[in-house]
Amino acid sequence: MKWNKFRLKTTTEAEDIVSSMLADLGVEGVQIEDKVPLTAADKEQMFVDIMPEAEEDDGTAYLSFYLDVEKDATGLLAQIREELADMSVYLDVGECTIEESQTEDVDWVNNWKQYFHQFCVDDVLIIPSWEDVSPQDTDKLVIHIDPGTAFGTGMHETTQLCIRQLRKYVTETARLLDVGCGSGILGMLALKFGAAYVVGTDLDPCAITATHENMGRNGILDDRYEVMIGNIIDDVEVQDKVRRAIENVGDAGRACVRDDSEPVGGYDIVVANILAEVLVELTPVVVKHLKPGGIYITSGIIDDKERTVVECVKKAGLDVLEVTYQGEWVSVTAKKP
Repeated sequence: MKWNKFRLKTTTEAEDIVSSMLADLGVEGVQIEDKVPLTAADKEQMFVDIMPEAEEDDGTAYLSFYLDVEKDATGLLAQIREELADMSVYLDVGECTIEESQTEDVDWVNNWKQYFHQFCVDDVLIIPSWEDVSPQDTDKLVIHIDPGTAFGTGMHETTQLCIRQLRKYVTETARLLDVGCGSGILGMLALKFGAAYVVGTDLDPCAITATHENMGRNGILDDRYEVMIGNIIDDVEVQDKVRRAIENVGDAGRACVRDDSEPVGGYDIVVANILAEVLVELTPVVVKHLKPGGIYITSGIIDDKERTVVECVKKAGLDVLEVTYQGEWVSVTAKKP
């Protein structure tokens, strides 16, 4: 289906009220482009370590909206220009020029599939559902992943660093916690490596959906992998759910609770492929969920943040076992004494 795209040039001062005016006139959805600097809260929600260079804010904003090509927009555009003229009496609305172009529907949700093809991480074959396993790869450990809108295909260096560390430390009795599970790839691979049970947490509801769908693709049942939404760093309810999730898993005597609410035994492995700044806050919490001798695998660390994570891990009372690298990314693996 083709659409007419209209791009209205205005000011950042006026963008909110102009957007509201367009909605009142029946425009369903407006795309806003401006150069307003991100706030600290905005940056925290973006889950990136390195922010792209931003142009200086010049006060200009562009509002784009779309109409069916078969719909005559003459009347609507006349109304918009009339409303903008009225606003200009009391508000700087800028040039108010409107550019018109034509575009077609793009399936943004599924378009990424053309870029995601099967690949190997050592002896692990990661393959999307729309491709077949090649004869030369039948001897590999196969995992089917369709990330959808959740992070984690295994292609990124940080994920591959975690995969290799899990391969090294997972045992047949291991109970694992994956903080920020995304598509569920690390938890499912841990199970394929022999782990007994996995709990995954994430802030994004899409991650929960993606993990459940990928579990189905890999024949993993709910009784081996539990996923939950919430922030384990500061949500006491989530912390309690994470603790209770393994109370009846494995050896019965390993799930008793100390007076300070720290699980005796706890998780054998915790993996967190997150930003360095988040790891600083997360690590003191993770320690309470690790059994003595438990392994803490971190990644998502850009190389110039290595020292920050190493220091926070040591400060939490953990012993650093090794630091591994891939490209400009770092993984820090530690052990609870």
